[in-house]
Amino acid sequence: MNFRALVLTFAALWPGLGQAECRQALALGMDVSGSVDAGEYRLQTDGLAAALLAPEVQAAFMAVPEAPVRLMIYEWSGVQDQRVLLDWTEIDSVARLAEAASRLRATRKANGDDPTTAISAAILFGVAALNRQDPCLRRTLDISGDGPSNIGLHPRDLDDAVLGDITVNGLVIGPQSRSNTSKNLHNVKSLEGYYRAFILHGPGAFAEVAQDHADFAAAMRRKLIRELQLPNLSRLVPPQPAGLRLPQ
Repeated sequence: MNFRALVLTFAALWPGLGQAECRQALALGMDVSGSVDAGEYRLQTDGLAAALLAPEVQAAFMAVPEAPVRLMIYEWSGVQDQRVLLDWTEIDSVARLAEAASRLRATRKANGDDPTTAISAAILFGVAALNRQDPCLRRTLDISGDGPSNIGLHPRDLDDAVLGDITVNGLVIGPQSRSNTSKNLHNVKSLEGYYRAFILHGPGAFAEVAQDHADFAAAMRRKLIRELQLPNLSRLVPPQPAGLRLPQ
């Protein structure tokens, strides 16, 4: 089945979806709390830029040109501290990815050394942004961070009523980063376990691991390739009434 036929199938099975021409809305939220110094900030922003320019990531974005991915990138720290680095952009060409990478490389760290890490506020910011988008076949939020939440609502209190059908994935940074040590985490497994227990949401949600900030680019590349994989129709389409056949 080609992708246009798949879109029409989804529109027939879920009338509210309409004629969606977006296969995925993807919001990326990066932790820039006080535990992230200027050098680590550059490793994250330049690392994401490098990941967007990786040939295999570009191929994943451009796999279905007639139904592009929409991309948004923001950074977060405290409860009221979120900043959009790239507003919603339809990735309909490799040139769009190059523009996004250039913007990231030109970005400078804005906040000071606030030690607060408000993961729930970061998630709610991304959810609100995704909810403002026109219908897409999938909606994905990715939260990267180097420590657990230490202020505001605990992430475990964000349930299906808040997150809905949004998939929340994670990118865990540690254990070599200085922030991981300062937050008394024994190793990356403890933070990975925290993400798996409280952050991830939705079918197929996963956590990717960067050994430290220097490994951020490679981890982000792996995560994006996995995140942008085309959906398996058999997993996404609900049980069909007798006699209904999907288009071939």
